[in-house]
Amino acid sequence: MATTDKASPRDRLLDAAAQLVYREGVSVGVEALCRAAGVSKRSMYQLFGGKDEMLAASLERQIPWYEARLAPADPDSGTPRERILHVFAQVEKASVDPGYLGCPYLAVLVELKDPEHPASEVARTVKARLEHGLRTQAELGGARDPGLLARQLMLVFDGASARAGARVEHLDDGLTTTTVTALLDAAGMG
Repeated sequence: MATTDKASPRDRLLDAAAQLVYREGVSVGVEALCRAAGVSKRSMYQLFGGKDEMLAASLERQIPWYEARLAPADPDSGTPRERILHVFAQVEKASVDPGYLGCPYLAVLVELKDPEHPASEVARTVKARLEHGLRTQAELGGARDPGLLARQLMLVFDGASARAGARVEHLDDGLTTTTVTALLDAAGMG
């Protein structure tokens, strides 16, 4: 998501917010964001009204990219079990990238700690959609308790993402998919 001179000031701000907030956290200053985007603070406030609104818009704009990274190329291919495992294989694959710092939506939720913040609302929605997708696959796969399994899978997803992003854990050994496989087996998913 590199910024270019041809992009609009709005797009450049959203790109800068996506990059800097992911790398440095939500406390990154407005001046740094504007400088990275090549946009004046005055323009930023005219476009967004404030940093909170810009952060929420940046996160919203990343949703299609984020969800596409986790989804199989053909969403109807494979079994529900394979589709769930695909999500976790993508986390493992992303974790070896030197720039990987974990799930951007989880990071925002943890950093902000304010459920009313506009960016927290976007992040919670994304996480809820992921959980819903996992639950749907669990239902299709015949899991005994699809809701419980989806919650367990979210714990693995967020935990693996956070630990790999913090460079505490390396996921390139298949630990995440092995853990998920055990959960799927225990839930009765064939």
